[in-house]
Amino acid sequence: MNGLDSLYAFLQTSRLAPWLNTLPEQLDSALHHSHGKWEEWQAALANAPVLPTQHIDFNSRAVTLGSAAEVDAPIQAQLHTVLQALIPWRKGPYELFGIKVDTEWRSDWKWERVLPHLSPLPGRLVLDVGCGSGYHLWRMRGAGAEAVIGIDPTLLFLTQFQFMQRYAGEHPVWMLPLKSEDLPDLQQKGFDTVFSMGVLYHRRDPLGHLQELRRALRAGGELVLETLVVEGDEHTALMPHDRYAKMRNVWFIPSVPMLCLWLKRLGFTHIRVVDVTPTSTQEQRCTAWSKGESLVDFLDSTDITRTVEGYPAPIRATLIANTPA
Repeated sequence: MNGLDSLYAFLQTSRLAPWLNTLPEQLDSALHHSHGKWEEWQAALANAPVLPTQHIDFNSRAVTLGSAAEVDAPIQAQLHTVLQALIPWRKGPYELFGIKVDTEWRSDWKWERVLPHLSPLPGRLVLDVGCGSGYHLWRMRGAGAEAVIGIDPTLLFLTQFQFMQRYAGEHPVWMLPLKSEDLPDLQQKGFDTVFSMGVLYHRRDPLGHLQELRRALRAGGELVLETLVVEGDEHTALMPHDRYAKMRNVWFIPSVPMLCLWLKRLGFTHIRVVDVTPTSTQEQRCTAWSKGESLVDFLDSTDITRTVEGYPAPIRATLIANTPA
């Protein structure tokens, strides 16, 4: 994996050093049980040209690496071929040497909703659980984070991150093919900020997931939690009979008051709801870079306030909470 030496060197000199007791074995296991297309994706990555990157911008809506002026037409076509070999691109957008990758999700919209409510990121160690291809990792670094680690078990997303990393230059930004269950208990000496965005409803044990996140935080650290919610009081949660918005792996969608109660029961403090936004077909949609179906296909064509299964259409809430100091 690209960048492991720099990651290990960083961890050795940080308060996250205890993770090194388990991390190498975890990574060996994750890559040993790799996806059937892993070698195909890595072969595509190997065809990406080696290029110096003069223009880098992590603070634009599209994470931007290079400009069209830095490459000739054949090189740009080669880059385009590699990008297409890694479709679908879910989270973004990106712009690479003038090639605009219009991803399924406008992840910049989520970032703009979340950013004003965060403790300032400069000097902070940040973890992003379920980071996808790493779009938000670069935005976190752009906002000043000292170091950013993302975890996501999807190896296509890892390859997409590695592709962008190739042109991003030397930055303390890493992605690991791990699950939240793999996170160590850092004994209240962990990350300053932990993000979990779009993960909780995929977990059979949502409180277990929140406990995993708490164990990865330092004392007084900040949790940023974004998830699907339904309307209701602190006794309300939706458990789909089978699929929700055509997703198989959706287990519990709580109300905002229930979510606050979960956090309180697990010992989080200073719990605040900073955003509640219905997901629109402008924020999640099918593009040439994602293909397949998207939100418009997951909603009832005669009533867009319901999913095709008859459940309330997606609404996402963002909450911020702290571990006790």
